[in-house]
Amino acid sequence: MILFDLKTLGTLTTGSLIARKNRFLATATVNGQIKKVHIADTGRLEEILTPNRELLLLKNRPGLKTDYTLIAAKMEEGWVLINTKLHSPVAKKAIEAGLLGFLPKKVQTEARFGDSRIDFLADNMLIELKGCSLVENNICLFPNAPTTRGTRHIEELIQAKAQGFEAAILIMAMRRCTCFRPHPTRDEAFRTIFQKALQEGVRFFGFFIRIDEDLHIVYDGELQLCKNL
Repeated sequence: MILFDLKTLGTLTTGSLIARKNRFLATATVNGQIKKVHIADTGRLEEILTPNRELLLLKNRPGLKTDYTLIAAKMEEGWVLINTKLHSPVAKKAIEAGLLGFLPKKVQTEARFGDSRIDFLADNMLIELKGCSLVENNICLFPNAPTTRGTRHIEELIQAKAQGFEAAILIMAMRRCTCFRPHPTRDEAFRTIFQKALQEGVRFFGFFIRIDEDLHIVYDGELQLCKNL
């Protein structure tokens, strides 16, 4: 199932990573020239954004501080999506297609609840989406960096469940693994609240995506929760 066509974004090209300068900026070689690349993923990505890594880049419009925006990185398994701005439209398409076990009549993005905006409201189900690109020992892990915002949103899912909403954590895995668990060391608060949410009746859903030869982001199967969290 096709969830998104990357070619609709604009002019795509490839480059080779020189270095990541900070959370939002990298330099890369494109057609023999050094160019500035915007990174729309603030995670560590240390196992992905390594020197000489082949990158899929979107040409930016004139007047911006960077020349390109990072879309994906070429790993052993193929292109891996590295752009958090695409997570929502990709997941929304999957939810509309029945990923959660039902076909919602309406899927609202950025739904207001408490002091935050939760990623989706599908009928009566509030859903917080997390993109996962970190794989260690064949286990998908999130987060790859501390996430106060992510912890707060899961706390609010617990509150929503108590107030009569259905609530779910949705993990979208960019790389293959055997199962998902919260990272055991990078954010203890997130790991603790994740486990509490499951105990309080917040549901878990997970799915894989991949980028095919035609640069389509496609649904690639269900991601299971690890038995030992």
